[in-house]
Amino acid sequence: MKLISREFIRSIAPQLDLLNTIGGGVAQPKLHVNERPQGVVLHVAMPSVPAESFHVVLKDSSLTVYGEFRHEPEAQLAAPLFVQTLDLPQNLDLTSINASHENGELRVAIPFKDPAANQTREIDIQPGS
Repeated sequence: MKLISREFIRSIAPQLDLLNTIGGGVAQPKLHVNERPQGVVLHVAMPSVPAESFHVVLKDSSLTVYGEFRHEPEAQLAAPLFVQTLDLPQNLDLTSINASHENGELRVAIPFKDPAANQTREIDIQPGS
């Protein structure tokens, strides 16, 4: 005799996850940064979190990556799953950031600035007319 059906467990699991998060539980993403010749790549692995739950926000030189849980996509109530803020160094091109999600992992790629663009040079002063 089964007291609890699988359908009931599947229907109640999202609410339990939400209550656990609101009650102080946290989700711990696996986060690491790889430096490559063309720039850096931030990897955030949370296999059970869908792509639409991730958010990447750039403000000045701070990059914030966070995930939120919504029972339904249009639900007003959202519980934070995790938040990670990184202060980015000046040698990164913040205008060329891109993000992708594949196989349960968010990837944020930030290229290095062109080193030639940061070279010091003297500017010629033109005589006034």
